[in-house]
Amino acid sequence: MLAVYLAPFYIIVNSYLLFRIHKWLGVCHVLFGKLWMRMIISLVYVFLAVTPLIAFFLPAGGLRRILMLTGNYWLGFLLYLVLAVLAADVVCLFRFLITRKRIRRSALWGGICAGLVILVSLWGIWQARDIHVTPYEITVAKDGGALDDLNVVLIADLHLGYNIGTARMADMVEKINEQNADLVVIAGDIFDNEYEALDDPDKLADILQGIQSKYGVYACYGNHDVEEKILAGFTFGGSGKKESSRQMDGFLEKAGIRLLRDEAVWIADSFYLCGRADAQKPGRGIRTRKTADRLAEELDTGRPVIVAEHEPQDFQELAECGIDVALCGHTHDGQMFPANLIMKFLWENSYGYLKKDTLHTIVTSGVGLFGPNMRVGTIAEICRIKIHFQ
Repeated sequence: MLAVYLAPFYIIVNSYLLFRIHKWLGVCHVLFGKLWMRMIISLVYVFLAVTPLIAFFLPAGGLRRILMLTGNYWLGFLLYLVLAVLAADVVCLFRFLITRKRIRRSALWGGICAGLVILVSLWGIWQARDIHVTPYEITVAKDGGALDDLNVVLIADLHLGYNIGTARMADMVEKINEQNADLVVIAGDIFDNEYEALDDPDKLADILQGIQSKYGVYACYGNHDVEEKILAGFTFGGSGKKESSRQMDGFLEKAGIRLLRDEAVWIADSFYLCGRADAQKPGRGIRTRKTADRLAEELDTGRPVIVAEHEPQDFQELAECGIDVALCGHTHDGQMFPANLIMKFLWENSYGYLKKDTLHTIVTSGVGLFGPNMRVGTIAEICRIKIHFQ
């Protein structure tokens, strides 16, 4: 419903941007002032602006994939186009208030703004593809049994779908296998809401099955690991309970990934790994996810306990229950400037490491993307976490 209310705002913003583009191009060359040229530019702009909507109504297939990907690039470009025009308007307004003189339209300054928007967008596209390895080292003051150390690789927010496919996953698996992992943990949002969006499910499963880990690969689901349609970040699919599809569950099984649904496993006779259900959409068979107290009472918290949870929350409750490590994702660290500046005000730990009493929390910015196919001011990453037991 919110998307419907925001639609007029989207139309107004794009109409104003198109008006400004025509003004700038008209100053650049007389050709751009001709009616036929203005009509061509307008048609191209309108097509790009409505591409996400067109793709939303198309059936699954190659054309829908192309238009969805085009729309995701467009949404990122649009953000920085809006910021550039807004900044230029603010400068012009302040100049007018101070000097009472209007700034003359300039092809040079318009070209600088356009160049910056293009450069930032291209940089964002590149950054989204460059997967970093971020190291952490922590000490848990508990007996790890036969283990003195545990090498964990944390990944999250793959968002397999229109943006992320086989090429990106092959790159990710290669980087994971370079870390000599004892344990690989996937902290939710493996899928991007639509199983049909996977470019090649069988090949993707084979690629993920190639992850090398001594004690296996475990995952919990996130808020996007459900079947529902997405339009520009807004979900559609009714008010009923949202669940993963059977195909999603089967995909993980084929990929050799064990899904933990609000449950714990005892690994190597040394530590517990718990996978919590998502707080917003707990999934099939779970009406309400277990509280931290309920989770802990089923475990011997005198031994090391690691919790994988999609959203970085409940840290105080987890700490009070004797949980030692919380591994999360969800935030993307904001994914794109200026959202990355806002995240720290929304979450106790929006990215990186935070110690809450005796609880070590690590939140990753994730491997994949949601919506715009760009990262600006953030990185795509896997996390290498060395855990020492005492």
